[in-house]
Amino acid sequence: MTKAMEILNGLTLEEKASLTSGKDCWRTVDIEGKLASIMMSDGPHGLRKEENGSTVPATCFPSSATIANSWDEDLIYRIGEALGEECLANDVQVILGPGVNIKRSPLCGRNFEYFSEDPLLATRMASSHIRGVQSKGVGACIKHFAANNQETDRFSVNAVIDERTLREIYLSSFEEAVKVAKPWMIMSAYNKLNGDYCSENKYLLTDILRDEWGYEGVVVSDWGAANEPVDGVKAGLDIRMPGPVPSANNAIVEAVKSGELSMEELDKNVLRIIEIVEKGIASKIADYKADMSAHNELAMKAAEESAVLLKNNKSVLPLAKTDKIALIGAFAEEIRYQGGGSSCVNATEISDLLKAFDDKNIDYTYAKGFRTEDDSINDDLTAEALAVADKADKIVMCIGLPFRMESEGFDRWTMSLPSNQIELFNKLSALKKPIVIVLFQGSPVEMEWSKNADSILAMYTGGQAVAKACVNLLFGDANPSGKLSETWALKLENNPTALSFPEKGTATYSEGVYVGYRYYDKKKLNVMYPFGYGLSYTTFEYSDLKLSAIDISESDTLEVSFEVKNTGSVAGKEVCELYVEPTYPSVSRPVKELKGFKKIYLEPGEEKTVTITLNKRSFAYYDVESHDWQVDTTVYNILVGSSSRNLPLTASVKVNSSRTSKTFFTTDSRVYELNANPIAKEALSKLLTEDLKLDITALSIDLPLSKLVGFSGGILSVDMLDRFVASLNEKIK
Repeated sequence: MTKAMEILNGLTLEEKASLTSGKDCWRTVDIEGKLASIMMSDGPHGLRKEENGSTVPATCFPSSATIANSWDEDLIYRIGEALGEECLANDVQVILGPGVNIKRSPLCGRNFEYFSEDPLLATRMASSHIRGVQSKGVGACIKHFAANNQETDRFSVNAVIDERTLREIYLSSFEEAVKVAKPWMIMSAYNKLNGDYCSENKYLLTDILRDEWGYEGVVVSDWGAANEPVDGVKAGLDIRMPGPVPSANNAIVEAVKSGELSMEELDKNVLRIIEIVEKGIASKIADYKADMSAHNELAMKAAEESAVLLKNNKSVLPLAKTDKIALIGAFAEEIRYQGGGSSCVNATEISDLLKAFDDKNIDYTYAKGFRTEDDSINDDLTAEALAVADKADKIVMCIGLPFRMESEGFDRWTMSLPSNQIELFNKLSALKKPIVIVLFQGSPVEMEWSKNADSILAMYTGGQAVAKACVNLLFGDANPSGKLSETWALKLENNPTALSFPEKGTATYSEGVYVGYRYYDKKKLNVMYPFGYGLSYTTFEYSDLKLSAIDISESDTLEVSFEVKNTGSVAGKEVCELYVEPTYPSVSRPVKELKGFKKIYLEPGEEKTVTITLNKRSFAYYDVESHDWQVDTTVYNILVGSSSRNLPLTASVKVNSSRTSKTFFTTDSRVYELNANPIAKEALSKLLTEDLKLDITALSIDLPLSKLVGFSGGILSVDMLDRFVASLNEKIK
């Protein structure tokens, strides 16, 4: 018998029920002589432990939205390690993060806390984050499970999502991280999912999470997300936070006594709690000291790796240290380095761009230019900025989203920057001097005005060392290597959720799987900057794409290799991206989807071979009839390059499905469904033109096959059609 089971057997019913709520805001319940308590603290990108009315100093790393732009799994693993070390030093056993919710709309106020619009990138970054934290004996808590995609009405909004979309997009960002990294905890979301609160959603917390994915850890509610205590236990919620909640505990006791809740059901939950408490206590290290100086350096490195060079006309960047610089914009001193809300970290040290310029002995003059507390234009600040800029060789303008526009607790109402910033930019650009824009924001912004900018460097919310990282990038001491983990639309109206987001009461995800680049590609819409995009101070050339096979079974793996060469004059890093495009899908699918990536370092002239392995899931879609992942037998194009819209290398592979019991077509199938499959299309064409002598062009693509009997003039019988369909299904198998 395990120690956890021994502890469980020694608990009274009342003690068991007490463990299903928190002891206070951050700790689990302890039971004297039987079980200790462990501490949880906020911390997607930095420890936020409350102590004596304030939060302890901790390293503020780049936010998830920022670090996702690095596409660097090793880097985020090292950040996870550092977070774990700071937890050990502060007697914290579980850190609440990472957040992996999909960026459905650019207006979600909490997007800076989430990785991506793409579930593969999100789950890969989350897996590395979790493994890094837990390598130190500290638990990670992945959140918010699931479909927490807006802040408006977040405590009760009902996210209505069809099964395929839920599986392919909103659960996939969790799935690999849960299966591979095995977080100690998973946090259930505030919202409802298809009618049931996530904290009482058995389909989500038990059927999928535990029975299907094999999760063995603890499910904790978001703070204030739990509702009916007995329903929560039955569904698979282990701990409701914050606590204590005596009424909930009493309800559980009464439910067991009345037979509404079995002791076996309660014991399952309580045993998981005991196991994680024992694990946390065993991992404590007395008087542990974290290397905060090393963590600050890591934060700076992460900010460098995650910054995205969006534009660099005439190679204005990097700047020369001999240039006379006009440093304009309030964000140069009021630097926006993190988001607002529960992730707000009490950083160990903060620098601004003025100090960072001073440390490098840069010749510059600073002018604030605009106010951040509102959009009003201050004539004196404008005049000062223009005067300073007029005497400079080059202008570096620091702009972005202030805290008042982007935080947990509310959604953005616009994708625009404050109007006073745009107004000042327009006046500065009229001076016809080289102008570099430095952006500090947690989400995409509309940038129609930016056509007059020479260079644009997006720092996002880059953490406590973002200023030093920014200056290193501006002056070439570091080379930008970030790629966008989300699409920047030309304007908000182009987003698939623009007509309805955010919704109150019920949020209907009518766009289905077409989120982010999946939507913009399908609609063939121009974008400001595509998913996966980012420039460098050097150039890279892709060549020699090779596949390990050109005809495989869905159970086989496919090795994809290609060459990447640094064709520029400085060392740099490149994110190599691989997308899969199905040629004849049996259901509506995105044009292409990210299925692999790798970040590599290359010296000038150096060339490396990159290899990425694909498996069944790389080609599969979620089939709602079988409730499983299925692969069509068809040809798939393998696309490789530097962004979702720059994919110079292409090769093709045929993947053969192993399905034998699937009925692909019936007599009710439509003409367009058969036309989507090359085998079926050829067979139908032969039937129509050679056997029935029908004019194909006159047939409606929506016509069911059964209607061909009536159109055939007696040539085609019902029995003949049945045999045709059966033969067709056999060929496709």
